[in-house]
Amino acid sequence: MKRSFALLRRLAPLAAALPGIMLAAPALAGVTVSTQMQDRDVARMVSLGGSCNRCELSGRDLSGATFTGASFTNATLVGATLRGAELIGSNFAGADFSRADMRGVEMVGANFTSAVFTSANMTGAEATGANLVGANFQSANLSSAELNGANFNRAVLTRANLSNSEMFGSTLANVSAVGADFSNAEIDASNLSNGVFDNAKFNNASLDSARLSGGSFNRANFSGASMRRTDIRGVDLSSARGLNQDQVEEACGDSATRLPGGLTVHSCSGSSSSRIRVIRTPPAPPVPPAPPIPPRQRNLVIASGD
Repeated sequence: MKRSFALLRRLAPLAAALPGIMLAAPALAGVTVSTQMQDRDVARMVSLGGSCNRCELSGRDLSGATFTGASFTNATLVGATLRGAELIGSNFAGADFSRADMRGVEMVGANFTSAVFTSANMTGAEATGANLVGANFQSANLSSAELNGANFNRAVLTRANLSNSEMFGSTLANVSAVGADFSNAEIDASNLSNGVFDNAKFNNASLDSARLSGGSFNRANFSGASMRRTDIRGVDLSSARGLNQDQVEEACGDSATRLPGGLTVHSCSGSSSSRIRVIRTPPAPPVPPAPPIPPRQRNLVIASGD
């Protein structure tokens, strides 16, 4: 009995963080919450949906929780444990995940515009197609994360660890990524234009067909990086480290590209305004409809007797 009362006392702050759930308030319509005791100290929240904007969930253990189509805008989850949680198709714009444990979290197709992930541990996170515009990932750990097609436009990635991450076709335009670590990352076909990548590490990263134009790469390290058809037109790489002629030979520069001493810029074939040709194939002709099937022939047999 004492243990039951103790559990109720632990659940009380969580209930306070989700006001109106039992009152069916319009702002929380459709919220469903299931809990089970994970250990003697923590009540585990298993499923959340509906709307709980500005919720206070700091320090909560939400391991394995499922947020499906939920709205938790401007919620506070500082230091919360969301390891293995699913935040699929949900809206966490402006939410604060500072110092949160988000290892292995799924953020596919979710909205995290202007969210804060300062010093969060997001190792192995999956954020394919996530909206991370203006989010703050300062000193966050996103190593080995799947970030294909994610939108980091105007995000803060200062000293963030993105080593071994997959970022194919991602948007990293206008980011502040001073001192960020992209070592061994796959950044193919991504847009890094107008970003600040001073002192960033691109060691052994793949930047094939990526766009670096307009970016700042003072003392960035490109040792062993793959740069096949990487757009470096107009980019100042004069203080970049680890670049060699073989890399530059595969990249696409122009007369405005600045390189370390002894390296020669290579211009890709095609016009200066468009180095990549997009070949559009005409649509296949429509398949004519099949002719109608003729009705089955029926033979009428008439038997006559004497």
